[in-house]
Amino acid sequence: MRILVVEDDSLLGDAIQAGLRELGDAVDWVRDGVSASQALQSERYSALVLDLGLPRRSGLEVLQRLRARRDTLPVLILTARDTVEDRIRGLDAGADDYLVKPFDLGELAARLRALTRRAGGHASPVLSLAAIDLDSAAHRVNFRGKPVELSVREFALLHELMLNAGRVLTRAQLEEKLYAWGEEIESNAVEVHIHHLRRKLAPELIQTVRGVGYLMQAETA
Repeated sequence: MRILVVEDDSLLGDAIQAGLRELGDAVDWVRDGVSASQALQSERYSALVLDLGLPRRSGLEVLQRLRARRDTLPVLILTARDTVEDRIRGLDAGADDYLVKPFDLGELAARLRALTRRAGGHASPVLSLAAIDLDSAAHRVNFRGKPVELSVREFALLHELMLNAGRVLTRAQLEEKLYAWGEEIESNAVEVHIHHLRRKLAPELIQTVRGVGYLMQAETA
């Protein structure tokens, strides 16, 4: 999934970006509230990690502007303000969850997975479709009961296709979810990952809709 991190502390922001990327997420990082609002208007994200104490525009104002547009993007607040009043203010402004600094990166990642699952209507970390079981928490995939080794990009692509089962996703939409700013994207990168997934799973599981994109059929009763 693609995540926007808004944090003005260089050491913390770099650590969050590196840690989440190592787990397979595409991460964009900005250091002030104005840049955050601009990114949120120009890009599509799976979740927002938002510090409250930001230069140029407060995190609370960034959140209020986001919700004023009726944007339901999952938001996790980072704050050094460990008071009940600050937590209430953030949650009432539209945040979905919060973490008090300092925090464990593993907990941050787990909370983000939970937020995006709930936003997508999934209660369990395990997605099951067409004999595929994908565990986003354990970063594990089984096909017909047997483990399948996937690269970080292949896992992220399969996860996105399964989350959107029954919907055609264009190459541009998939690239947007898989790659952050500054990451080089080869022109056929998505096609190559799709080819590898078909080879490792089954050719018929991911369909090409000619001239449009890619589709995993939703299971029907």
